[in-house]
Amino acid sequence: MKFAVPQLLAADRQADRVVPPSGFTAQLTLFTAGAMAFLAVFALALSLASGRLAERWASALAGTATIRISAPPEQLDTQVAAVLALLSTTPGIASARAIDTAEQRALLEPWFGPDLPVDALPLPRLIELTEAGAGYDGEGLRLRLAAEAPGAVLDDHTRWRRPMAQAAERLRLLGVLSLALIAGATAAMITLAANAALSANLPVIRVLRLVGAKDTYIVRAFVRRFTMRALTGAAIGTVLAMVGVALLPRADEAGAFLTGLGFQGAGWLLPLLLPPIAALVAFAATRYAAFRTLKGMT
Repeated sequence: MKFAVPQLLAADRQADRVVPPSGFTAQLTLFTAGAMAFLAVFALALSLASGRLAERWASALAGTATIRISAPPEQLDTQVAAVLALLSTTPGIASARAIDTAEQRALLEPWFGPDLPVDALPLPRLIELTEAGAGYDGEGLRLRLAAEAPGAVLDDHTRWRRPMAQAAERLRLLGVLSLALIAGATAAMITLAANAALSANLPVIRVLRLVGAKDTYIVRAFVRRFTMRALTGAAIGTVLAMVGVALLPRADEAGAFLTGLGFQGAGWLLPLLLPPIAALVAFAATRYAAFRTLKGMT
């Protein structure tokens, strides 16, 4: 009772008459495949883009660290000079520089506005350092800072990088789970549509079996029709979703947070896999439903 998938491409007008060419089941299959493919494209695009964003933030923090110096105003310059001298002799540190007042104002401006009186606020001084390839001994550096500059605190961005890496992995997992749920829902809806078509054509199926038609002949008609419907609907939904993704705002139009939304490079080829996958899901679901129905008639 098995048949090859390529046989689906061979038209059989006599067998196709077993399945109604239009009606509720056709509309349901086309709509389900199209809607699920549409959602799958956006789920794929958003999960990939969110993962890239988290990885970009994490990589931007990797290899750098910040030293925050809080001290009385008369001691700030002295401690900054002491920390810079210490860092220049620390193995694993490629460079270090003090962030000036103008840079601090630029960093705080998105949060507090351009009129923030930075000079009048007791803000700590910041020193940005860049790691060399081998890296440095964080614990040893903290001990040296405590001895040379009691007001200096090392922030190696570990607390920022770890959540970013975890977010990237969880977003990828959520994307995979979403696609699996979409595939399962598609299979369930197509199975319901196939069962409805089979039930509506039970008298015709009984006559076909009486005149000697094999179950594979009957099943092939249903599988071919529903597979092609799912392929067509998924192709339409995929194209519409890809157009929608392409029309999403660019970074220069909506801000840096939206940078990278959608697909990039060869990633645009990934949605093209959805119509064939939807066809395979419809093939398996319809074949299972048809053989189960025919087995129940014996």
